[in-house]
Amino acid sequence: MIALVRYTFATMLHAQRYLAPVLLYLAALGVISRNDNGPLPPVYALCGGVLVICATWVTMALISVEEPTHRLITVVTAGRSSRVLLASVLVALISCLVLACAGLVLPLLLGTHPVTVADLVLGTEALLLCACVGITIGLLCSRLVIRRQGHAFVVALALVMIMLLVRGLPVNVLIRLMATTVHAADVLAEAAALLGAAVVLLVAGTVATQTISVRRD
Repeated sequence: MIALVRYTFATMLHAQRYLAPVLLYLAALGVISRNDNGPLPPVYALCGGVLVICATWVTMALISVEEPTHRLITVVTAGRSSRVLLASVLVALISCLVLACAGLVLPLLLGTHPVTVADLVLGTEALLLCACVGITIGLLCSRLVIRRQGHAFVVALALVMIMLLVRGLPVNVLIRLMATTVHAADVLAEAAALLGAAVVLLVAGTVATQTISVRRD
């Protein structure tokens, strides 16, 4: 499995399709963080919203790196298609963890904020939640599920907007909580529960993607 993850990661790096979403994310972080001296929770809420978009983009790009024939060769070599998909999910998670670390640290470097341990814990929970949701959307809108890339883009954009704007969904709930709170410790428990829901959503999205892709093949 480690070799398959390394191969998937190397393929993504060689294709360089991650550059556009990563540059977009870093540019957005710079705009959000520069000359800001307010409390951290609202800043991390904005960073999380941008990470949903970038995680979706990175995941779709990662799975689309290999052409169908090339992917079939990889599946045959790996033995099972589920192993290939799991490797893609792990690489997407690792990539989004790096982006989440940037989202956690850059606001501290570019702005002047009062920082507490609770702020950092809440920011970590928020960014991980948004990464999980973005990866889930990317999986469900990848070539494995939606063959036409134009349709996939439209569906992905719609799902991202729904996650960000519709009340009651984990990302929207957490962003609204963080945007209106000054003391991060007050919402840590709710953020942890929402993160758990996002992890469950990611597992369900992975299973659904695998099921649909197997039936299509």
